[in-house]
Amino acid sequence: MVTPPPFGPQPPHGGGPFPPSGQPQADGGGQPYPYGTAAEPWGRAWGQPYPAWTPTPPVNGLAIAALVLGVLCFLPGIGLVLGVVALAQIRKKGERGKGMAVAGIALSTVGALLMTLALTTGGARDAWDGFRSAASDAGGTFSVAKGECFDSRTDSLEGYAYDVDIVPCDGEHDAEVFANFPMPDADRADGGYPGDDAVTEAADDRCYELSEAYAMDTWALPADVDVYYFTPTRESWRYGDREITCMFGNVDPRAHLTGSLRQDETTLDDDQLAFLEADAILNGAFDGMPETDYVEDDLAGHKKWASQVVDALERQSSALRAHDWGPAVEQAVADYAEVLDLAREEWEAAHEASDADDFTDHWDAAHRLTDGSKAITAREALGLATEPPTYDDEDTGGGQGESDGEDGPGAEV
Repeated sequence: MVTPPPFGPQPPHGGGPFPPSGQPQADGGGQPYPYGTAAEPWGRAWGQPYPAWTPTPPVNGLAIAALVLGVLCFLPGIGLVLGVVALAQIRKKGERGKGMAVAGIALSTVGALLMTLALTTGGARDAWDGFRSAASDAGGTFSVAKGECFDSRTDSLEGYAYDVDIVPCDGEHDAEVFANFPMPDADRADGGYPGDDAVTEAADDRCYELSEAYAMDTWALPADVDVYYFTPTRESWRYGDREITCMFGNVDPRAHLTGSLRQDETTLDDDQLAFLEADAILNGAFDGMPETDYVEDDLAGHKKWASQVVDALERQSSALRAHDWGPAVEQAVADYAEVLDLAREEWEAAHEASDADDFTDHWDAAHRLTDGSKAITAREALGLATEPPTYDDEDTGGGQGESDGEDGPGAEV
């Protein structure tokens, strides 16, 4: 049904491409315009333009920030300032968010009052100390006492670990702690983190040295055991963490240690301790071996090192002869001291060696003496380990069981 036009003069067509709605007219070809597709929207007053579309004002960003800081009670001073600035911008730009700005101001004011109260009563200091402690624990290192054993909740002892289970050392465990020490130069003037390389170097230098004081009998260390350590991280350093923890662990992350590896003054008797302290003199000299793959790479350096070994053997045999041994071990230790004198002669010859082969021959002969049958007999009498360790990085020629002659240089005695 078409609504008839009202009585009276009719407004002219507005000049658009189509006639007013409800009045089909013929186009240039004599066909009427269809209804609907080209008709103007219903309800428009004749001859009146459409009202302009007005976009919704945006929400002020500072008002949002003020509200968030107020709700979280974080940096209340900043939240208060942002709320005031937001109100000024809203009035000037006609933006939305006045309610959020006002709420942010109110909440930030309450937060500022609470923070002031906490600072005056010491509550904030206690909370900060607790935060520092938790951050330090999560930063990558922890405190486990010397002599304690633990199981790690990670797949290996490498990387970061902060959650462990202390277990008895008598049974199976992942690691045994043998030392804790503070990072050297921890109180530097700048107080900054020294870097991963510096921390690792400090751990390498000290942990291997301290391991020999904890497990004095190097013959008793299993071949699959190595030294590991946990160190401060850049994150934990910020909260006062300076401790390096040294431990023994199995080189196979799927394997475990069984029993304690500790052999020091707390577990050894007087004779065992005296024997191992003398043995440590020679071990210390071996630590100074030149870092080359072959003797010929640095023959001069090896010959100089041989003189240090000669001095160590002399001091070792003197220490053994100076101790008052028990009747059951006295003769065995005396025989071993004589063997050390023979080994010293081999090292003196190595010091005068003409070439690398000559040096290696004397080194090999000395090794058979120091780790030979007399050493095993003395250790057995003392109740110490009797299986000589293997030296993967030393070329010592034939092993135990080979000899050049009866009780002579190069012989196993």
